[in-house]
Amino acid sequence: MKIRVIHGPNLNTLGIRKPHIYGSDTLDNVNANILRFAKGIALETISVVDIDFFQSNHEGDIVNYLQSCYNENVDGIIINPGALAHYSYVLRDALESISIPAIEVHISNISAREDFRHTSVIAPVCVGQISGLGAYGYICALMAFQHRLN
Repeated sequence: MKIRVIHGPNLNTLGIRKPHIYGSDTLDNVNANILRFAKGIALETISVVDIDFFQSNHEGDIVNYLQSCYNENVDGIIINPGALAHYSYVLRDALESISIPAIEVHISNISAREDFRHTSVIAPVCVGQISGLGAYGYICALMAFQHRLN
């Protein structure tokens, strides 16, 4: 199972930026927890879980990374596009064009926040969306791919 985790703009400031909304874990801690869980999946299912992480504050870099996933035969993408979720048709088109199943994750409950955050232009080209479960949402997405791919 080859999964790519993409963190969008400002997620490099986890643990610093609004901890009452995004939690106190740093991005490194979030990634370490995802890796730890993935190793547990690998032991449980006797399969290899190949996870790679990418974070960028630049929309074009994220698009380039998504396109590289197509060439790597990636099985699934877990993406937290941050605020790009609400307006980036470029990111939406990139996700749609590579035809790799993607799950959109948001640490906060975007439906309980400002009105402009209620709509995601990314969600319609994803197989699912997880919102409001904190960093555990990434683990839920990984479990969904485990279920989907096994």
